[in-house]
Amino acid sequence: MRLQGKVAIVTGGGSGFGEGISKRFALEGAKVVVNDLVDTAAGRVAREIVAAGGAAHAVAGDVSKDADVSRIVATALAAYGDLHVVVNNAGTTHRNKPMLEVAEEEFDRIYRVNVKSLYLTAKHAVPHFRAKRNGVFVTIASTAGVRPRPGLTWYNGSKGAAIVTSRSMAAELAKDNIRVNVINPVAGETAMLAQFMGEDTPEMRARFVATIPLGRLSLPSDIATAAVFFASDEAAFITGACLEVDGGRCI
Repeated sequence: MRLQGKVAIVTGGGSGFGEGISKRFALEGAKVVVNDLVDTAAGRVAREIVAAGGAAHAVAGDVSKDADVSRIVATALAAYGDLHVVVNNAGTTHRNKPMLEVAEEEFDRIYRVNVKSLYLTAKHAVPHFRAKRNGVFVTIASTAGVRPRPGLTWYNGSKGAAIVTSRSMAAELAKDNIRVNVINPVAGETAMLAQFMGEDTPEMRARFVATIPLGRLSLPSDIATAAVFFASDEAAFITGACLEVDGGRCI
């Protein structure tokens, strides 16, 4: 098992990509702290991991709030005595629409969740990582941050910021043997899909899938496979990398 003995926090782990990452990490031997804004969602995923023979602990919390992120990291250390990996997966978007129709409140929430959360998880996890000179951050960003499209302007910008922030972290933290890498998924079979497309209809899906050379949307398992690699010791000499898991959409 590629993550045997590691303790990982997965934010937004109660559904979608985060759920897939949480469950795959557990299968690979990690002890997983499943965070989600919705406590019942985090609890369900943690229970399913335990029922399957893995180790998991649920903790509700808003990744855009300092006190909540502090509690998430403290929970991992209290429950398992260590922390090796933080997967910054929690994210949000606005519905596909013209940029000037996005309310200021929506804009602020997108940047709090998609960008500020990276600052907060670093604030609370880096001191522990530095003390033992080892640690991993994996940012789940988006192809929207490298190949933006109309209708999601402010979401695109937040993911671009998450990518650059993560790479900047990688440059600064490398001296402490802390690695930071980025995964850029194309839109997948998750609850956010309708937001990205504006509406979830067979016609809209067909139009979207037609832009992906490999001919399908991403799956949580696709993103989880990449996250396992970055979290594992196999990627010990990789930092600041951005991996598009997108079926070729960014070609």
